[in-house]
Amino acid sequence: MHPWAVDGVIPFNLLMACVDAAGLYYVYRSRTAAAWWKAGIFATAASFLLVSLFTFGPWFLFRMYPAGYRHFAVIRLVTYVIFLHGTICTVGGAWLLRKAATKTAVLSALATLGLILMAIDAFWIEPFWLEVTHLRIESAKLDRPLRVAVVADYQAEEAGAYERSVLERLRAERPDLILLAGDYLHPEPERAREAFAQTSALFKEIGLDAPEGVFAVEGNVDRMCPWRSLFAGLPVVALGPTHTFTVGPLDLTCLSMRDSFNHDLRIARKNPDRFHLVLGHSPDFARGKIDADLLVAGHTHGGQVRLPWIGALSSGCTVPRAWAAGVTKLPSGAKLLVSRGIGMERGDAPRLRFLCRPQLILIDLVPKER
Repeated sequence: MHPWAVDGVIPFNLLMACVDAAGLYYVYRSRTAAAWWKAGIFATAASFLLVSLFTFGPWFLFRMYPAGYRHFAVIRLVTYVIFLHGTICTVGGAWLLRKAATKTAVLSALATLGLILMAIDAFWIEPFWLEVTHLRIESAKLDRPLRVAVVADYQAEEAGAYERSVLERLRAERPDLILLAGDYLHPEPERAREAFAQTSALFKEIGLDAPEGVFAVEGNVDRMCPWRSLFAGLPVVALGPTHTFTVGPLDLTCLSMRDSFNHDLRIARKNPDRFHLVLGHSPDFARGKIDADLLVAGHTHGGQVRLPWIGALSSGCTVPRAWAAGVTKLPSGAKLLVSRGIGMERGDAPRLRFLCRPQLILIDLVPKER
């Protein structure tokens, strides 16, 4: 964690503790349901103000969050507001109103239970609850079936039991072609060497291999380490510049990290009679003119936090939020597939997933009668 993040978190939580104390004191003095609701409105408004000040306040006053990190700063502080201070306030309200306003006290206690269950799910269950998604795509441009595995945003900070289970499941699915969509490591700086060595050793132990090959593109967090060396000694094609390969029954274009973020990118297919698959880290390139049948990307983590009827709160890129996960049919007729990824955002972001499980994707490409 960056020093500015630590410096920002401590004063923020101290100020929020003052807000908690003020709201609970007001409830203590009044002991009414109306006081509980008023205190809740006050705490919500105060937390919104504090989050705004700490992330978008004047540079001379709040220097903890440089502009490039504000997105993660907002998420981190809102997480503290909901799961720490929200729990303190609802527990306190339930206790103070247990005799004077029983119904409101029960409501406050249920809110506490809901927050605790959400925290358990978001921090300890979903981040390690892998979903294996099987998709079937038919095309008359294919002359034989091909099973393609998509592994996006592995984003490990260690080679632990979860990371091992993902690779073992990948091997058990016996794909013909493996596509690695970038972001392989995301450890704390002081643990970078250890995480690199552990992950490289695990890749070799499990054996990243497939009959039609393994292709890896660069992600935006991979600039922090010599990511190609992770695959040293393995039959993995680790790409830098954009390049097109002939792979079995299809043409595969692997994009550079920069090209994947280019929403004006133009890619032409070499052979109009062959199935064309384009792999990039970010789905931004899908907004360009891409002559392909299937576009595959990661980077978004599916939003990492999704809400019912709303979906991803943020895609982390310029594509519409509706494109942040799953299959989208583009105006060109091509399909865009965006993986929710294996890992999660680390560094200065909270380690959580909510209604957005990690995902390993298996695509069965099969011939369709002409």
